[in-house]
Amino acid sequence: MLMRNDHIVLAGGGHAHALLLKRWIMMPGLKPGGLITLVSRYGALLYSGMLPGLIAGNYHREKLEIDLHYLCNKAGVAFVLAEIIGIDVHKNLLHLSDRASIAFDQLSIDVGSETYKKGQPILDKKLFVAIKPLEKTLAWLSLQDDKTFCEGEIPLKIIGAGISGIEVSLALRKRWPRRKLWLVAKANFLNQKFKRILNDENIDIFDINASLDLDVPTLYCTGNRAPDWLADSGLPVNFLGRVRTSRTLQVIGFPHLFAVGDCAIVDEEPRPASGVWAVKAAVFLAKNLERSSRSLPLVKWSPQLNALQLIGIHFIDRKSSAWAVFGKLILGPSPFFWFLKELIDQHFMDGFHQLFVMNNIDDPKMLCRGCAAKIPEKVLKNSLKNSGFESLANKPKDSVELATLVNGDTLLQSVDGFPSIISDPWVNARIAALHACSDLWACGSMPKSAQALITLPLVNSSLQEQLLSQTLAGIHSALDPQGAKLIGGHTQEARDTSPEPCTLGISIGLTVNGSLAKYQKYWSKDGLKPGDSLFLSRSLGTGVMFAAAMRGGVLASYFDKAISQMISSQHHLVEQLILERSLNISRPVIHSCTDITGFGLLGHLGEMLDSTNNLRKETMLPPLRIILDLCSIPALPGTLELFKQGFASTLAPENKYSYRYLDPCYKSMPLVDLNIEGLREGSPDHLSLLNLIIDPQTCGPLLIACPKGFSAQLVESKIWIKIGSVEQF
Repeated sequence: MLMRNDHIVLAGGGHAHALLLKRWIMMPGLKPGGLITLVSRYGALLYSGMLPGLIAGNYHREKLEIDLHYLCNKAGVAFVLAEIIGIDVHKNLLHLSDRASIAFDQLSIDVGSETYKKGQPILDKKLFVAIKPLEKTLAWLSLQDDKTFCEGEIPLKIIGAGISGIEVSLALRKRWPRRKLWLVAKANFLNQKFKRILNDENIDIFDINASLDLDVPTLYCTGNRAPDWLADSGLPVNFLGRVRTSRTLQVIGFPHLFAVGDCAIVDEEPRPASGVWAVKAAVFLAKNLERSSRSLPLVKWSPQLNALQLIGIHFIDRKSSAWAVFGKLILGPSPFFWFLKELIDQHFMDGFHQLFVMNNIDDPKMLCRGCAAKIPEKVLKNSLKNSGFESLANKPKDSVELATLVNGDTLLQSVDGFPSIISDPWVNARIAALHACSDLWACGSMPKSAQALITLPLVNSSLQEQLLSQTLAGIHSALDPQGAKLIGGHTQEARDTSPEPCTLGISIGLTVNGSLAKYQKYWSKDGLKPGDSLFLSRSLGTGVMFAAAMRGGVLASYFDKAISQMISSQHHLVEQLILERSLNISRPVIHSCTDITGFGLLGHLGEMLDSTNNLRKETMLPPLRIILDLCSIPALPGTLELFKQGFASTLAPENKYSYRYLDPCYKSMPLVDLNIEGLREGSPDHLSLLNLIIDPQTCGPLLIACPKGFSAQLVESKIWIKIGSVEQF
């Protein structure tokens, strides 16, 4: 019997798992207790039934994307974005690429299939590509859209004349009306009905043994097999690598493992790989996972013998049509079958899209996490002043100088932390560690050691061990490449009710230590100089991105890019700056630096200005101001559109306090003067950029101020983005 706090892992973001999540969103009482984690290499599932229409240009990609991030969020399921590379069936571990393995108590496998060429790998990825995985094929086809191919003499060759090859060939003809298309198939393999339409659409058909130019772009639609790692993991598989299961969908010999979709086959009633059977299997998979968690007898599935397949024809100059294939029976083509196909596809997608329209953009219960959970700047400063820490309020530092060591080096320390920003404990820990390290980076130091304070949710000890192992591995992945070590810390257990998923109940705080050599200058916030140029190391927008993601308002591909940026360490950039500093001891290359976190770009710019101007006032120097090039500020893809749609982080309203720096009446002058170039003041684009500069950032960019001499070098690097300059009043 599974305990309430055991761990079910769903390996793969296939159609059956997506339907499983939908079922638990609509009927949450059926969902097994404890932690459930979905692992997928993509944040969105492409509905395969509409893929040919996407290739033909009939649909926008969003129309057939199912957002797995959002489904997991709504279902209370943890989501892990990672490539699966194997299973240890004896230790119950799911192995992932470039990160720690995940332990499970039960595992459901729905990883789809891959195209193969007579069992051999396809080597030249520029010329040859397989139809599966679909995402890579779509990117490859976009490159083939170049006019050199489409309007020139270079053909595209499609190998394989099964249903997939035929449907894709006709879709490509709609996409490229004038390009040569070659369909290569076995002699006499094609049905005459298919051949007639292919000929009418000017698609040349060749025998597989024909002598054709090998060095032309080639798309393989030559059938599919399960990923090799399934067999390599010791699972029972058939000749196509598909995992063998019983009618309860349990893997033969491994009752705690389930498998469905194109990667699996029912031993007693084998069926070919098809989305139809994957969808049908979803209900039985759901019931058996639910019944297993309650120690109830499992139900058996008897898959239908044949499935109706509707093959779309995307004509160039007339309405689309379709064939109906049922076993060996082929009917059509007919516009009615196309109407039926559209109806079925739309019904399937509507079942997911309706989950998105039920959201309220102003739901006060959906509070942002990560650095957006920071106490507002005004509250923090007032509290410090009221408590007798006015110097900390007026002169904030990213890290503090603890002591001077015997060799003359300066020991630095900083602390940071926040509640889980994401349900993947490994990624969350990596983000928290990198975020804490950025305080040292901003001072010109690399971390040497760290201590962690980790709060785990109130779950059983076995699950806590899994969560702590993932968390520590995530911290290690961030520290180790920098040469830093985790030297200790403290763990504790929460005393409130665990959220769903329980991984969101993990909180992490880190104290990080570094040092500066005695000849190295500390980069402070108060070092701005007239004539300095301001640079950002990367894009803004994580605050609004996470706010929108909680409500299903952002494309999964955009959200994935935001996560990818956040888990990328910036220590390589800092190492290069430190090297430049050591080569230019006589003249500083960096005058001032900070990292952009919870108070947003404008708030942290304000800290730099206030600190610098307070220091200049003490030495009777005139104050400085910043010219900020609003249109030069980099934003994550999709971010500005989210602002236009009304999304904002829950900390953003408090961050509007920073707009005082733009006010001409504030201290009798605007400390930050916005250069809006050709933007119309008050326009949607202008307002989106104003929202961007107060958006709270987690693992945000570094902001540096440097003299003109070094500025040119940073521009040439094409990594740092110049966003403004410093002037004296």
